[in-house]
Amino acid sequence: MKDIEKRYGEIVALDGVDLTLRKGEILALVGDNGAGKSTLINCLAGVHSPTSGRIEVDGRKVTIDSPRESKQLGIETTFQDLALASNLTVAQNIFLGREEMKGPDLLFGLLDKQSMNERTRELLEDLNIDVEPDALVGDLSGGQRQLVAISRMLLTDPQVVVMDEPTSALSVEGADRVLDLIERLRDQGISVLLISHNLENVIQIADRVQVLYQGLDAGTVDGATTTRDEIVGRMVSGHPDRKDARQPA
Repeated sequence: MKDIEKRYGEIVALDGVDLTLRKGEILALVGDNGAGKSTLINCLAGVHSPTSGRIEVDGRKVTIDSPRESKQLGIETTFQDLALASNLTVAQNIFLGREEMKGPDLLFGLLDKQSMNERTRELLEDLNIDVEPDALVGDLSGGQRQLVAISRMLLTDPQVVVMDEPTSALSVEGADRVLDLIERLRDQGISVLLISHNLENVIQIADRVQVLYQGLDAGTVDGATTTRDEIVGRMVSGHPDRKDARQPA
C-alpha cells in the first residue's frame, strides 16, 4: 500500500500511509484509538476504497472495490466480531456461503455434509485445533471460536491473512493458542497482518511493527529489537523518544 489517503469529507483518516507486507512474515499494525488502523485494513479488505494511493500485490497494481475482489487476490480478513453463527456447527460456519453440493444439478442438489465435515477435520488437524467439525460454535470457548474463524479464512489457501484484535477478550490460555496458530501460519509461508492493542503479544511474535499516529505513518521497527517504550513513544507522539508532542516529528 503506497501513499494511501482516506478522507471522509473534511476528516482525514489516513494521510500518505505506506505499508509493505513481505511473504511469510508477521507484520503488526499498532496505534492508539483513532490512529487509522481499521481504516487502513478496511481499504485492503475492500470495505472502503482509498481516496488516493496505490495498492500492489506481487508488484502489480490492483483495485480493491469489494471484499470479493480482496478475496480473489488471496487476501482474507477476520474482524474483531468474528461473524460466526452460534447455532451452526464448526463445519457449517467454515463453509457458510460456499457450501459444497452433491448431485447432478447443483442448483437443486443436496448439501454434501460428509465432504464438508471431512475437509473441516483435515483443516483443523493441520492447524492442530482440537475441535470436532460437528460441534456447535455456541458451545465453544472464546479462544476456540477465534481459531474457528481463522480456520474459515484458510479454506481458500490465502496468501495474506489480516487479523483484527484476534486475542481481544481471550483468556491467557486462549490467547496463547491463537498466537501459536499465527506463528504456524507464518511458518507455512502465509503473510500475516496483525492489528492489536496488546503490545506484549506484538513484541512476542511480530517480525516487524508498524505504528500509526493520527492517520500518519509513525515508522516501522524490528520486532526482535524494539521495546515497548519505543512503540508507545511512536503511538502517542509520532516519535520514539517524545511522549508529549502533539504533532509527529
